[in-house]
Amino acid sequence: MIRKIIKALWILLAVVVLAIVVIFVSISKGWIGYMPPVEELENPNYKFATEIFSEDGKVLGTWSYSKENRVYTAYKDLSPNIINALIATEDVRFVEHSGIDAKALFRAFVKRGLMFQKNAGGGSTLSQQLAKQLFTENVARNTLQRLFQKPIEWVIAVKLERYYTKEEILSMYLNKFDFLNNAVGIKTAAHTYFGCEPKELKVEQAATLVGMCKNPSLYNPVRFNERSRGRRNVVLEQMRKAGYITEAECDSLKLISVNIFVE
Repeated sequence: MIRKIIKALWILLAVVVLAIVVIFVSISKGWIGYMPPVEELENPNYKFATEIFSEDGKVLGTWSYSKENRVYTAYKDLSPNIINALIATEDVRFVEHSGIDAKALFRAFVKRGLMFQKNAGGGSTLSQQLAKQLFTENVARNTLQRLFQKPIEWVIAVKLERYYTKEEILSMYLNKFDFLNNAVGIKTAAHTYFGCEPKELKVEQAATLVGMCKNPSLYNPVRFNERSRGRRNVVLEQMRKAGYITEAECDSLKLISVNIFVE
């Protein structure tokens, strides 16, 4: 009897594994859901604005055919502070994985799926979040839809990691993200909120912008300054845990007010 049960369990496991393999192969081939062609993965369709310069080289403004006021920023023009804050908060093992973080997924499954902890995090890597921004046209309205979209995002994330370097993925993510107040992308966000270039962002400023990545409306420093400060301090704490800043620096930076440039 016990042997039959064990045999049945092994058969069930084999069937589940085979089904998972078939599903992911089908997604990769585009038989299930939307899988962008290689050309789109290699050259995502960004809508960048054109910067208008004066004779002495100063930026007078931007102009764009689209509604998105986005100006491209290369990885070399990003402050290490914004990179460190983003990795520490959104994907601490970013340099180690190839698109999917197994540890984060397992943690999310246990805490959210079994223990029903809503604030435990979703286990999504930066590559998965970028995949969602780039290729998920319809935002999921319920848990069931998210369950169907997740595997597609995983496959796209793995492909993104295959075609791009880690630095390119980071710059793509920051160039794509909408920080609201007509600030789409890190360059216009740095200008809008702090009146500076992305490479000039201080630690506390970078932490504020990365804090908005969780929910740019909820943690917007223009509308909810104190709430934004609280979220910024969470990011600073994550940076401390990841070793990017010391405990003394973290404590000192937490005391600074969120002073924004926009009126």
